[in-house]
Amino acid sequence: MTENTQQSPDRGPNDSNPELPTQYAPAEVEGPLYERWVERGYFEADAKSDKEPYTIVIPPPNVTGSLHLGHAFEHTLIDALTRRKRMQGFEVLWQPGMDHAGIATQNVVERELAKEGKSRHDLGREAFVERVWQWKAESGGQISGQMRRLGDGVAWSRERFTMDEGLSKAVQTIFKKLYDDELIYRAERIINWCPRCLTAISDIEVEYQDDEGELVSIRYGSGDSEIVVATTRAETMLGDTAVAVHPEDERYKHLVGTEIELPLTGRRIPVVADEHVDPEFGTGAVKVTPAHDPNDFEIGRRHDLPSITVLDEHGVITTHGPFLGLDRFEARSAIVGALRAEGRIVAEKRPYTHSVGHCSRCKTTLEPRQSMQWWVKTAPLAKAAADAVRDGQVKIHPQEMEKRYFDWVDNLHDWCISRQLWWGHRIPVWYGPDGEMVCVGPDEQPPAGEGWHQETDVLDTWFSSGLWPFSTLGWPEKTDSVAKFYPNSVLVTGYDILFFWVVRMMMFGLYAMDGTPPFHTIALHGMVRDQFGKKMSKSFGNAVNPLDWMDKYGSDAVRFTLARGANPGVDVPIGEDWVQGSRNFANKIWNATRFAMMNGATVEGELPPVEQMSATDRWIMSRLNATVAEVDAYYDDYQFAKLSDALFHFAWDEVFDWYVELSKTTFMAGGEQAKVSARVLGEVLDVTLKLLHPVVPFVTETLWTTLTGKESVVIADWPKDSGFRDAAAEAEIENLQQVITEVRRFRADQGLQPGQRVPAKLDLSGTTLAAHEGAIRQLLRLQPAEDGFHATATLPVVGATVALDLSGTIDVEAERKRLAKALAAAEKEKAQATAKLGNEAFLAKAAEVAVEKIRTRLATAEADIERIGAQLASLPGA
Repeated sequence: MTENTQQSPDRGPNDSNPELPTQYAPAEVEGPLYERWVERGYFEADAKSDKEPYTIVIPPPNVTGSLHLGHAFEHTLIDALTRRKRMQGFEVLWQPGMDHAGIATQNVVERELAKEGKSRHDLGREAFVERVWQWKAESGGQISGQMRRLGDGVAWSRERFTMDEGLSKAVQTIFKKLYDDELIYRAERIINWCPRCLTAISDIEVEYQDDEGELVSIRYGSGDSEIVVATTRAETMLGDTAVAVHPEDERYKHLVGTEIELPLTGRRIPVVADEHVDPEFGTGAVKVTPAHDPNDFEIGRRHDLPSITVLDEHGVITTHGPFLGLDRFEARSAIVGALRAEGRIVAEKRPYTHSVGHCSRCKTTLEPRQSMQWWVKTAPLAKAAADAVRDGQVKIHPQEMEKRYFDWVDNLHDWCISRQLWWGHRIPVWYGPDGEMVCVGPDEQPPAGEGWHQETDVLDTWFSSGLWPFSTLGWPEKTDSVAKFYPNSVLVTGYDILFFWVVRMMMFGLYAMDGTPPFHTIALHGMVRDQFGKKMSKSFGNAVNPLDWMDKYGSDAVRFTLARGANPGVDVPIGEDWVQGSRNFANKIWNATRFAMMNGATVEGELPPVEQMSATDRWIMSRLNATVAEVDAYYDDYQFAKLSDALFHFAWDEVFDWYVELSKTTFMAGGEQAKVSARVLGEVLDVTLKLLHPVVPFVTETLWTTLTGKESVVIADWPKDSGFRDAAAEAEIENLQQVITEVRRFRADQGLQPGQRVPAKLDLSGTTLAAHEGAIRQLLRLQPAEDGFHATATLPVVGATVALDLSGTIDVEAERKRLAKALAAAEKEKAQATAKLGNEAFLAKAAEVAVEKIRTRLATAEADIERIGAQLASLPGA
C-alpha cells in the first residue's frame, strides 16, 4: 500500500497550531473515530483485489452473550494483527459473526416464557423457533456494539450468523456428504445426558469436578454365592443385569456362569467374566448397569446382557416399586436405607470425594444414559487433522501446545452430534412409515406422503461452527470470497477451546475443502485471570466488565494492558491498577507528542542526510530502526507482550524521556541544527505512532492525523527498517544517559529538589560528551562554577567528572554513612564473585553464559568500589 497523502478535512499538514486539547479525553474521541473508520470502509475486504490476502475469523461469540474480558483480550490481539497487515498492504478480512448457541439460547427464551407461565410445548415447535428469532432480533447480539467500543476492525458488511440461510445450507451440505460417505450414522449408545437442559451433550462439554458423595459396599447374593460390590450411584442398581469379575480371579471362578440375587428387585442376574474388571481394585467385582454407564454398556454388548433403563430424562426413577417417581438423589438415599434395613450394606464411606461430570452450561450433574443418537465417525477425519500438523501444513504456536492437540485428536471418540432441542439446525433426515430413512441435501425435496416425518433432533452447535472458516465465505458455492480468503492465515483463539472448536474446524476444513486445512497457523493464547492469578467468575466476585474499565480509562488503556500481558499459551493476570498504568501511558503519548509538535516537530520535507544530524539525532534514528525490526519479529512470532513492552520502553523512555529532553537545548538555540532535529523528531513521532497504532488505535489516530495532516493512520504504510544503525552514536548517548542518571541519583540521595540549581564543574575532556555539556547542565540543573566554588562531591562517570558544590545543602555525615554502606555492599559482591570464579568445580560444570554473568558482576562491583571510593574521598573533611 502506498502512503495515503490525502489531507485531513479538518486541517492542513503540520498546522503551526495543532488542534490538540491540553488533555486526552478518550470518551470524546473513541466513538466518533470508530464510526468514521467504518463509514470510510477501511475494514471492508475486496475479494477481487490483487493484494495478498490476510484472513482471520472471529471466534463467534454466543448470540446470548456480552463482551467479557476474555473477548476483549482475544479481540485486541486479532485487531492488532489485522491493523498491522492492513498497513503492510494486505487485503485484510477479519470475519465477524455470532453463534446461535443452541442450548444457551433455548434456555434464555424458555426462561422468558416461564415468566409468562408458559413452556415451549405450549407454543409448539414452529412458534417457539419464531419466538427465538424474535428474541435474537430484539435482545441478541449486544456484543456487536461492544466490539465497536473496543475498536474491532471487522468487515461489518460480511457479518454472519450460524443460522443464516447461507450457513444453514452449508450445514445441510456437509451433513449429506458425511452421511453419504458413511461418516455419519445413527446408533444407540451411552451419552452424557443433562436432566436440566434435557439433551445429550458431547464429551468435551463435560466439566469434571470433585464432589462429595458416598461410597457404599453392597452384598449381592447370599451364602456361597455372595459377592460384594461398591458404588457411588446406588440408585442405578435397580438396572443391574450382571455382576462382572476378572476371568483369572480365583476368588470368583466358581461363580462365573451362575446367577445371584439382585437385592430389592426379586431378579436374579448372572456373574460374567470380563477382562475389563481390575481384580486389584476394591473387591474385584463390579455391578453392571448397561443402560447407565459407558463401561457397563460395553460389557453388556460383549456378553449380550439386557439393558434396563431405570431413570427418565429428568433423572426420575421409572421402575415400578417403592422408589417409582423419586428423583435420582432422593432415590439414592432411599435405596441405601432399604439395603441397610435388609442388612445388605457391608461398608459406607462418607464423605467420599470423587470426580463427577457436570454440564458446562448449567452445571447440573450429568447422567450417563443409553439413547439413540446421531454420531460422526471421527477416526479418518481426526487422522487427517493430526497429519496436517505433523507434516507441517499447519503450525501450532506456541509449539509446546502441539502435545495437547495430539493427546486429544489421536484419541478422539466418535462425536455425538444430535441434541434434543428445538433451536438449531434440524437434522436433515426423514423417516418413512415402513422404517425408511432418507438424508436430504439442500437442493433436494424431502419425501412427502402419509407417515413421513423429519428427525426432531438438531445438531450440536459445534457442528455448524466447525464450518466457520469457509461457510462464512459462501461455501458450498464457489464464490470469489472462498477463492480469495480460504484458507485463513491464522486462527487466534484460547487453548481452552482447542478441542471444542479448533479440532472440529480442522476435521471439516480438510474434509470439505479437498485436503486444504482451514488455516496456516493456530496461535493459542491463555485465559484472562485476576491480578492474583485466580479464574475470573461472577461466583468468585472477581469478574470484570471491560466496558466499566473502558468508560473509566479508555479503550486504548484496556487494550494495551491486555496486549502487554499476552505471552503465547500462558494465562494473563490483570488488575485495575495495571489499566491505570496503561491510561498513564496513553496520556504520556498525548502530552509528549503535543509538546513536541508545539516545539517544532514536523513531517514536512525529506529527512535530512545523516551527516547533518547530531549524535542525539543519529542515536534515536538508530534506535527507531532497531525497534521497527524488533516489533516486526515479535509480531511474526505472536509475542504480543514482548512487542508491547518494546514499544512502551521505546516510546516512553527513549523518545519522550530522553530524545525530547535532550533536544530541548537544540530547539532553544535555534538555527539549522534545530531544523534538522525538528524534522528527525517528526519522523520519530510519525513512525512511533504507526508502530503503536495496532494496539492503541484511538489516541494514535488522533495524534498522527494532527501531526501529518493525512487522512488516517489506519491506511498509512507500516514502517520499514531502513537498516540504519549507528553503534557509535548509541554508545555516546548511553554514556550521556549514564552521567545524567548517576548525578540525578546522587541529587535524589542528597534530598535536593528536582528544580534546585547547583554549581558544578564538568570535566568532559577525553570523552565524546563535550558536545552535550549544554544538555547535561540543562537536564541536571547545574549552573556554571563561580568564584568561591568548592567541590564538596566529585562523581567520576564513564571517564567524565562532575564536581558539585553542595555547601549548605548536603548532610556530610549522612552522605558518608550512605556511601560507606554502598561500598560495603559492593565489596561483598566482589568477594562473592571472586570466590565463584576461583572455584574450579564451579568453572568445570557451569555453562559459559553463567560464568560470563559472574565475570560481569565482578567487573560491575569493581567499578562501583572505585566510584564510591572517589565520592567518599571528595567529601569535606575526608
